[in-house]
Amino acid sequence: MSDQYLTVAQVADRLGTSERFPRRLIAERRITFVKIGAHVRIPESALDAYIATGTVPAVRSRRDRRGRAA
Repeated sequence: MSDQYLTVAQVADRLGTSERFPRRLIAERRITFVKIGAHVRIPESALDAYIATGTVPAVRSRRDRRGRAA
């Protein structure tokens, strides 16, 4: 399986942030990246893993747990 390598701009677009945020992730070594000369690329799988790590699952409300209708 070959990974697609994303630019900082593409990562920012996918995350809905400015380019500053993925650059900070790179600077703080919080995301895997590949440096090719002066270019920095982030593997798509690394971005998916970063998103999965930060995903917080939904919790059922107390009402739902008691079996009462909402």
